[in-house]
Amino acid sequence: MNPSETLDENAAGAATARYVRVLSIAGSDSGGGAGVQADLKTFGALGCYGMTAITALTAQNTQGVSGIHGVPPAFLKAQLQAVLDDIGVDAVKVGMLHAPEVVEVVAWAIDHYRLRKVVLDPVMVATSGDRLMAAETVQVLVQQLFPRATVITPNLDEAALLLGRAIDGIDALDEAATALLALGAPAVLLKGGHLPGNDVLDVLAQADGTRLRLPTSRIATPNGHGTGCTLSSAIACYLAQGLGLAQAVQQARGYILQAIGAGAHVRTGHGHGPLNHGFAPVAMHLLPR
Repeated sequence: MNPSETLDENAAGAATARYVRVLSIAGSDSGGGAGVQADLKTFGALGCYGMTAITALTAQNTQGVSGIHGVPPAFLKAQLQAVLDDIGVDAVKVGMLHAPEVVEVVAWAIDHYRLRKVVLDPVMVATSGDRLMAAETVQVLVQQLFPRATVITPNLDEAALLLGRAIDGIDALDEAATALLALGAPAVLLKGGHLPGNDVLDVLAQADGTRLRLPTSRIATPNGHGTGCTLSSAIACYLAQGLGLAQAVQQARGYILQAIGAGAHVRTGHGHGPLNHGFAPVAMHLLPR
């Protein structure tokens, strides 16, 4: 036996702690502002060990998406098996899923590995307005993943696509959240940031009847690329650290508001710039091994 292998085994056997582990199943953003890149930045900033299973590659920058190259479902499954068989996870964030077969692989992984803390961000439309999910995939996403998720986090554009109707104002948010719950999700964080006005209202609705209205003042910034990815990733981090859903959502919103504010006056590219994910990183969280 190689002496270094013995040393590694002895060191592993003596370890008494492990990192809090969060997995992103999402698309890659070559511009670094959204997708798995934003997820990993968020995981690191909040003290979690981040891993990825990439669903698609995008040619993307602050101005838009110019190309999408899907990862074959079999290779997505191989990524998931490699991570989950060896390292394991404490929570999962699911983002861009471009095809029904990809959705089915994710559903398989949730069941096979008994994943219990799953934050589903139904990424259908990019900040630039580019459509990222084919219509035929939406139905499979709802059927296969909504019931398996802990919470779904649609913005108003995504909610409108899911419900087949526009959400016209703040007064319509509660009814829309209830309609989204009826699609099978146990909890919905409906984000109202796309509505006009100086105030922003998000609504967290749960199937048990719990309802939490979360108002904030709007932060003026051109840098909103990746906000949905970042928020869902932050929720997954706080769930992985042991917080309940309502507290995890509130903590995640606090983080993203500060990240938006810290990056509001920074210029990156010529379009919708990214947040400042690393405005105040925390040390890695450890759990007993």
